[in-house]
Amino acid sequence: MQPFFLDGAARPVFCVYHPPKADTPDNGDVLYLPPFAEEMNRSRFMAAMLARSLAESGIGTLILDPHGTGDSAGDFTDGRWTTWLGDAEAALSWLSGKERAGISLVGLRLGAVLALDLLARTTHPINHLVLWQAVTSGSQFITQFLRIRMAAGLTGEKGETTKDLRDRLNAGTAVEVAGYMLSADLAADIDALKLGDFDPRPTPVSWFELVSDEGREATPAARRQIDVWRAAGMDVQLRPIVGEPFWSLQETATAPNLIDATRQTLTDGKAPA
Repeated sequence: MQPFFLDGAARPVFCVYHPPKADTPDNGDVLYLPPFAEEMNRSRFMAAMLARSLAESGIGTLILDPHGTGDSAGDFTDGRWTTWLGDAEAALSWLSGKERAGISLVGLRLGAVLALDLLARTTHPINHLVLWQAVTSGSQFITQFLRIRMAAGLTGEKGETTKDLRDRLNAGTAVEVAGYMLSADLAADIDALKLGDFDPRPTPVSWFELVSDEGREATPAARRQIDVWRAAGMDVQLRPIVGEPFWSLQETATAPNLIDATRQTLTDGKAPA
């Protein structure tokens, strides 16, 4: 494990590179892009599990803390979507310098959208894109995030609604949600994101959705987006995976089936059936 600071788009960003295990075939590297706010902290154990598993298969993993998150420089309120894209691009450049057998992207939740946006902008070739529980609507995501404040009883005003909070953001005022100061600019950046606006081709995409029981389907929003991409001729696979929604649980939880499916996908080049 190699922790270090990388020159990001604005300030140094913290990264951890998990090299592949010695005497394994060169199966390239992965850049892992984390989810948003507290979801990032709750997913750290899973990110480390993924890195250890991939290392056994000859894949190195770079875990990035974008600007203003985790151990990177800056405050959360300083975060901007374009800055995070720049940080991810800097991470890709660092991995490219290792001259291994290509780079793949793994993104969780909002990090999956960041991975898609990065894919559309970067000049670095990407072998495979793996989406974990991708957010399909930035507007819906922001609304759900604001509801955390209301559910925790932190509104500070009787009868405050998500519309009230959005009005404050639209007026340029930051809003605190569960200890995270959400700036108006970042909220607007995320609000405008729609998964359907991205075209991942020619990179193959594997989209994994966690479900509670075997036989359950992925969410309707995921199925609709996959249908659109497939109709346009894109190489996209959707697979439900049984496991707990670890990014939303206070206690540390894991989804080993998700790790296994991702490892198999990145070593074989396609999602397992």
